Amino acid sequence: MKSKALILVLLLIIFSAGTLRSNEATTSEKKSSVTVYSSPGLISLASAWAMEYSNANPGTSVRVVQTPKSVIADIEALGGNICFVQADNSSSGEAKEGFRLVVGRDVFVPIMNLKNPYIKEIETQGISRDNIAITLANNESLCWGTLLNSRQQSPVHYFILNDPAARSAFDDFLGSPQTLESGMRPLNKDELISAVEKDIYAIGFCRFNDILTPDGKNFNGTIRLMPLDRNGNGRMDYMEKIYDNPQDFSRGVWIGKYPKALARNIYAVSDLKPTGQAELNFLGWVLGKGQTVLNSNGYCDLLASERESQINTLTGATKVAGSVQEARPLWRIAFMAVIFLILFGAVLDLIIGRFRRSRFEASGILLGKRDSFDENNVILPKGLYFDKTHTWAFMEKDGMVKVGIDDFLQHVTGPITSIGIKNPGVRINKGDQLCVMIQKGKHLVVYAPVSGIIREQNPALFGNSSLVNNSPYGEGWVCTIEPSNWLREIGFLSMADKYRTWLTSEFMRLKDFFATAIQSNPQMPGQIVLQDGGALNDHALADLGPEVWEDFQTRFINTSR
Repeated sequence: MKSKALILVLLLIIFSAGTLRSNEATTSEKKSSVTVYSSPGLISLASAWAMEYSNANPGTSVRVVQTPKSVIADIEALGGNICFVQADNSSSGEAKEGFRLVVGRDVFVPIMNLKNPYIKEIETQGISRDNIAITLANNESLCWGTLLNSRQQSPVHYFILNDPAARSAFDDFLGSPQTLESGMRPLNKDELISAVEKDIYAIGFCRFNDILTPDGKNFNGTIRLMPLDRNGNGRMDYMEKIYDNPQDFSRGVWIGKYPKALARNIYAVSDLKPTGQAELNFLGWVLGKGQTVLNSNGYCDLLASERESQINTLTGATKVAGSVQEARPLWRIAFMAVIFLILFGAVLDLIIGRFRRSRFEASGILLGKRDSFDENNVILPKGLYFDKTHTWAFMEKDGMVKVGIDDFLQHVTGPITSIGIKNPGVRINKGDQLCVMIQKGKHLVVYAPVSGIIREQNPALFGNSSLVNNSPYGEGWVCTIEPSNWLREIGFLSMADKYRTWLTSEFMRLKDFFATAIQSNPQMPGQIVLQDGGALNDHALADLGPEVWEDFQTRFINTSR
C-alpha cells in the first residue's frame, strides 16, 4: 500500500506541476524554432530528422544549416547551437571539449560469401588487419593464403562502397590511405552486394545496414560478416565472437569489441549543454522515435540501454517529449485535492513503517565505499542463506522469502543507478532472471536463489536504487517470493561461514580476471581496479566499460546458476 501511495503521489505532483504551466508552455512551444548545424556528410540525415520532427510537431520548426569543418573545429563558433558531426581522426566529436551526445552510429563491415571454401578457417582464426594490409600492399600477396597464414593460392577480390566515409573509415582501420590505389574496386551498394554474392573469393566493405533484412533481425541472402581477429593472435577469442547474428554484433560494437575505426559515432555537439526546451525536446526525439530515421538513411540506431544512458546525459532523470501536451484544467482541482489526502496518508504510513523494519537489518550498518575490498571485510550477516550467484534469501515468519544482493556484488559494481525487477505474480525457478542492476547504461543480470511466485517488489529501490549499495541486507532488499520448494533448495545454499570460505576463492579469481583484462587491453588504467601489491580497489567495475561488465557476468554470475 505504501509503495502505491508514494508512486501515485509523485505522479500527481508531476502532473499537477505540469498543468499549472501547460497553457504558457503550449503557447511558447507553438511558436518555437530550432536551428541545427550539420557537417557536409550528415546533411541528408540531419534534414531527414528535421522534416520528420517538424511533421510530428507542427508547433516547432527545425532549420538545418550545412557547416564546413573549419567552423565545426572551432566549437565555440556554434554559439550554443546544436551541430551533428561524425567522428573521425579530425572530427570535433572526439577531440573537443563541450557538450557531446551520441545519437547514432555509422558502421562499416567486411563481408564475404557464405559459400567461401575457407569459411571454417575464417570462423576459427578470423582475419587480421595486418594481413589485409599485406594483401593490399603487394599484388603478389593478394590471395587467401596470405589472409589465413596458409598455402592457399586462391585470389582474393576486394570491393568497397563508393562513399567517402567508407574509404576514410577503412583507411583509418588499415592505418594508411591506400584503398583506391591497392586494387579495391569501388561500387555502389547494390553492385557491391551482387559482386560478393556471385564471387566466393570476394571480400566487400560496406555499411552494416546494407546486408540486413528489412526487419534488421537477420543477414540478407548468401552474405555474412567476415570475422576480424582484432588482437591479431591468430584465433577468435571469446571477446571477439560477435559475428554470428546482427543482435550480437550490434551489442559488440557498442561495448567496444569491434574496431573503433570502422564504427564511427554520430554526435550532437555544442559548446554548451542545451537548456532550451525546444532543443531538449528535439534531441530527446532524436534519441527516441528519431532512431528509425537512422536506419532508413543507412546508419545504425543505438541499443535501448545506450539510448537510456544518452537521455540521462541530456536531461538527467528528466524525460523530454516531442511536443508539449494540451492542458486539462478541468482535472486540476480534483487532482490537487487528492494529492493532499494521499500525501497525508503516505507520510503517516512512512512513519509507521520505520518501526517495522526487517529484523535482519544488519544492525543498521551502512556500507559506504572502502579503499580496498577483500574477503576479510565483506559483510555476511548470520541467519541468511547465500547463493553463489551473489544473492541471499531469508524466510520471514509469514513464510515469505525475502531476497536480495550480497555485499560482494554491490561492492564490485559500485553505485547502482537503477534496477529492474520482475513483476509481482510472476512464477520463477531458481536460476531464472530476478532483476537487472544498471549503472549508467551498463548492467548485470541477477538470478533468483529460490523458486516460487514473486509477491512484492521493494518500492524504495525505484526511487533510491543506491539502497542496494548502502543497505543490501536491510532496506536494499529486492523482492519477496512465496517459495515452492524451500526445503529442498536451501540444501544448495550456504550459511555465512561456509559462504565466506567460498568467497575467498572468488576474490582470487576476481584478481586474476582484472589482471587479465588489463593485460589484454593496454588502455585500461590498472590503478582503477588494483592497488600496489595486487589488492582490489573498491567499486572495481564502476569506471570500466560494458565489455568488462559482460565478461564479469559470464564468468562470475552465469557460471554459478
